[in-house]
Amino acid sequence: MKKTKIEGQISEEEDLAAHGTDAKSFAKHALAPENSLSAQLDITKISGSVYRCGDNVDTDVIIPARHLNINDPAELAKHAMEDLDPNFLTKLHDIIVGGKNFGSGSSREHAPLALKAAGVKAIIAKSFSRIFYRNAINIGLPVIILPEADQIGSDAIIDLAKGTIESKGKKFTFAPYAKEVSSILKDGGLVAYLKKKLKGKKN
Repeated sequence: MKKTKIEGQISEEEDLAAHGTDAKSFAKHALAPENSLSAQLDITKISGSVYRCGDNVDTDVIIPARHLNINDPAELAKHAMEDLDPNFLTKLHDIIVGGKNFGSGSSREHAPLALKAAGVKAIIAKSFSRIFYRNAINIGLPVIILPEADQIGSDAIIDLAKGTIESKGKKFTFAPYAKEVSSILKDGGLVAYLKKKLKGKKN
């Protein structure tokens, strides 16, 4: 049976080709042993309580358009998810677990930025909008494609180095990040990564 593809959605297969900083390098860098996160970091773990949401959570509910004139992350954070769940900020939300097509909509970075500033450490979903996926990486927020996302419990432990998620006594696996992407996340985002890289070249 042929799967229906939602425009702009990134699938598990496409994730394997989404680990470079431009389209041409996606496949080149994906999952090469020398490029894996474990080659750079001994261990990178994210743990915490899970906030669950459904399919097609778009950027308009992650951060409503009326707040897109705000550039201060701390101010954006005050409005994160308010149209989806007005009580989002009062609930535990270390790790967001979503369904299909998470983050569709606007190409602006406000949505992942608002979530990161609100204290979200990582997002797990069955699939992501391609633009949201790249924007999240670029601002230093780990995003993980996991077809079994609905099996995640009320808390989880993510090991980015090993590509594993532990929850409810189960262990799930995902494709570890390539070296270049892991460096971007380690440095807190693409801008910080590039500044560090340019500084190294000057020295």
